[in-house]
Amino acid sequence: MADQQFILGVDLDGVVADHTNRFRAIMAELRGVDPETMPFERDWDFKEWGFAPGEYAEYHRIAVMEHDMFRTMPMIAGAADALWRLSDAGVWIRIITHRLYIHWGHEKAVADTAAWLDANRIPYRDLCFLGAKPQVEADAYIDDAPHNIKQLRSAGNTVITFTQPYNRTLPGLRAANWAEVEEIVTDLAARHVGTFQAQFPGIDAGSDRLDRRRPEP
Repeated sequence: MADQQFILGVDLDGVVADHTNRFRAIMAELRGVDPETMPFERDWDFKEWGFAPGEYAEYHRIAVMEHDMFRTMPMIAGAADALWRLSDAGVWIRIITHRLYIHWGHEKAVADTAAWLDANRIPYRDLCFLGAKPQVEADAYIDDAPHNIKQLRSAGNTVITFTQPYNRTLPGLRAANWAEVEEIVTDLAARHVGTFQAQFPGIDAGSDRLDRRRPEP
């Protein structure tokens, strides 16, 4: 057994938080159009949504600063429960996200991210805001951004690609949903630490455990 701790680096947007869905709703409101005019099947640069040069960055700033996008994204199905089961079994969850790219908006980005994680009951031990993900030590990563995945793998890291329309051509390890993520991480953790129990006995499963333990008013 090489190590008793398995660290999983988890990206947020497009992996745990449904960035496309919320940004699409905000853009439809701003443009006064039907959301169906902006397809979910999009490339990384959102070219299918018809942004003029420089428009994406400005609209994204408006979505974050004026429409609370980082606080109001829906969660990708199954993420919280899968992360709780992995965390209960001893996986160290390290959230790694690059959200500090809006000048003078860092306080809101950090506060809204932390509030979203709490509201959606996402378990984590560390919360890292940075762009160069190979600088963060983890035993495996899960990400959706093609440039991050390539950069991490070129540095010798194990990366699970969380399938999105803009990364389907990437080769290698991938998961289409959080059930598949959990299965892959369980296998990786077992090989890393020697043994791995997916759910400790006596611990309530599910991200709603705190609600279930609260006394009735």
